[in-house]
Amino acid sequence: MTSIRNPFDDVLWIGETVEVTLEDQNDSFVAEHPNEASPLGLVVVDGLEHLENQPPDGPVSVEIVASVVDGRIAARLLEQ
Repeated sequence: MTSIRNPFDDVLWIGETVEVTLEDQNDSFVAEHPNEASPLGLVVVDGLEHLENQPPDGPVSVEIVASVVDGRIAARLLEQ
């Protein structure tokens, strides 16, 4: 079987776990995408219950998921 690779995978890092610093923007937690080549930033859409401080004091681990929300790539906050 031949696999067709999504050309955006190298840029968006879908499915990857990355460290980011979140900021509160219009009642959403957003971050710059760690890949400077990505045209979209990140927004946390799942896992906010894992935060002790909102926004957190330092970097957190998120998993980038294959969804776009409000012009940003969705991310899931991992347990801290």
